[in-house]
Amino acid sequence: MSATSDAYRIEPVTPAVKDYLRLRQQAGLSPFSEEAATRGLAGSIFGVSLMQGAEIVGMGRIIGDGGCFYQVTDIAVLPEHQGRGLGKRIMSALADYMQAHLPATAYVSLIADVPANRLYQQFGFVETAPRSLGMAMKIGAPESL
Repeated sequence: MSATSDAYRIEPVTPAVKDYLRLRQQAGLSPFSEEAATRGLAGSIFGVSLMQGAEIVGMGRIIGDGGCFYQVTDIAVLPEHQGRGLGKRIMSALADYMQAHLPATAYVSLIADVPANRLYQQFGFVETAPRSLGMAMKIGAPESL
């Protein structure tokens, strides 16, 4: 029996470390250590958990300095729940929070994997190239980005 999108709910809570690490791994996102996840999650500005019953099956977070700069990160839905518009529901919850709580001059960025960039465009995100390009660095293994 397949679940419908009505079987899901968004809760305004950042996932626990173990759920966060599991969601990242199962959704195909890059891994982090438990120590890094513990530190990072504690610094969240806002997070949501996508729930199906008592199970967390997706997430999204906003991180930043609390005033000028913010980043949308960790948008993840478990593969068996994808294709149901759930990523859009996560982004909608984050966008609602940003509109209600961030300063009007806030700069919000994200790194979009293709084809997820089409989802983010629906929420007002635009590519910054050629004026600017996203860049990244991974401490300890820069060649593995």
